[in-house]
Amino acid sequence: MKHIEIINGPNLNLTGIREPEVYGTTTLDEYIDSLRTMFPDVEITHFQSNVEGELINRIQQVGFKADGLVVNLGGYSHSSVALRDALLAVPAPKVEVHMSNIFAREEYRHHSFITSACRGMVCGLGLQGYELAIRALVRN
Repeated sequence: MKHIEIINGPNLNLTGIREPEVYGTTTLDEYIDSLRTMFPDVEITHFQSNVEGELINRIQQVGFKADGLVVNLGGYSHSSVALRDALLAVPAPKVEVHMSNIFAREEYRHHSFITSACRGMVCGLGLQGYELAIRALVRN
């Protein structure tokens, strides 16, 4: 059984409550439960933190044993070289996800330090981006 870890960064704990016109009304926990139903042959684990160091620690903890990482590091994607370095340090393949279209938002969000450390990126498709990222990791 493949193991995929979903790692979510700051403010994503508010998914389903925060800006429902952008992020929808489904909570992250509800959606992750539906992903587990969609992928019964994949062990899907989830970690969320608003703290950069905790995200780095989690990447280091699971990135050597997971079969893939789905990362949505929120605002840290546009500012954290340390998170990029942590992703590069672990061998698990990674896919970056953003629920909103970062290229349709403020200009400073158009660049992600995370993208070059990942196999690919899905953005602008809401929660469905997580499903697509898992499909890509399971396929390869």
